[in-house]
Amino acid sequence: MSRAQVVDGVIAAGVAAALVVAGLSGAHRSAGLDVLGYVALAAGGLALAARRRAPVAVLAATAGCALAYQAAGFEVPVVAYLFAVYAAVRAGHRTAAIVASVLMLAGVPLALLASGVPGAGAAFTQSRDVLQLAWLIAAGAAGEALRQAERRADEAERTREETARRRADEERLHIARELHDSLTHQISVIKVQAEVAVHLARKRGEDVPEALLAIRDAGRDAARELRATLEALRDDDKNPPHGLDDVPGLVDRARSGGLDARLTIEGHCADVPTAVGRTAYRIVQEALTNVARHAAAASASVRIDHRPGTLVVRVDDDGTTGGTTGGTTGGTTVDCAPGVGLTGMRERVTALGGRLHAGPRREGGFSVQAELPVDGQA
Repeated sequence: MSRAQVVDGVIAAGVAAALVVAGLSGAHRSAGLDVLGYVALAAGGLALAARRRAPVAVLAATAGCALAYQAAGFEVPVVAYLFAVYAAVRAGHRTAAIVASVLMLAGVPLALLASGVPGAGAAFTQSRDVLQLAWLIAAGAAGEALRQAERRADEAERTREETARRRADEERLHIARELHDSLTHQISVIKVQAEVAVHLARKRGEDVPEALLAIRDAGRDAARELRATLEALRDDDKNPPHGLDDVPGLVDRARSGGLDARLTIEGHCADVPTAVGRTAYRIVQEALTNVARHAAAASASVRIDHRPGTLVVRVDDDGTTGGTTGGTTGGTTVDCAPGVGLTGMRERVTALGGRLHAGPRREGGFSVQAELPVDGQA
């Protein structure tokens, strides 16, 4: 049982006890209806235990109990009903509270007249109605005030979350700029100097030191990976994310690097959601990058297949270099550093509710296939 339920139970029991005590201490003229009156007094108070779960039902129950013990001759204020009005308005059921209150204001005088209580004349009834109306307005106003306060608190919490996200985005862009300013230039200088040194050594017919070749290759890899990182960090309106339309450019760059890369697009090219297109681009980019870095492959094929409700992206190569493939051995080595390679592909595909298959091919090489759901497709 939750703390709120315990509190509601205690309040309900207290109100029920107070109403019964008030009934015992007050004067009432219908002795034959005493049992009915006491039952109505207790039931009206105990109904408040469910005021959070069913505020409208509790409103109706307390109103009925109030009219019942008034008709039985018990001159006891409708305290339980006031609690119910407060709970209903706080829960947002203002119309139900207003309608029930109007019916109560009309019903209580009739119940008093039916009870035969002396003094239930016009003057007494009018003064009593004014007092009850004032209490009803106060209860409704208290419930509305608390509801508005809770709504403002929720809005403030959402505003804080939005502010935090906006600051995170700004910090991400700031990091991208800092990385660009502090690292890109130095890495480019290292790469260029190493390439010049290798070129001059070969031009003079000298043996190129392995360390110098390693520096050159490391500089190339670092520059490429840094650019990919900056693209991910600078995912804003000024740097729109890549999509399916940019896949041919990836294949062309791979071909210019000496890889026999081919692109095949099949099916009707309907509108593809931005997130799906971006994921397809990243899968092709990472797969071709791994082919160039690890596979010792001579050719690679990229296939984009638009199927009903699904976009299938497949990259195959004929690499022969063995190595670890993130749980699979043989074929192309797929870089499994966190956030890139096979791990990065799987995270992107899973986030969209798709499936990723990656592993060695029977005829040699390695295959990566992603099936991405496309919303709105037949």
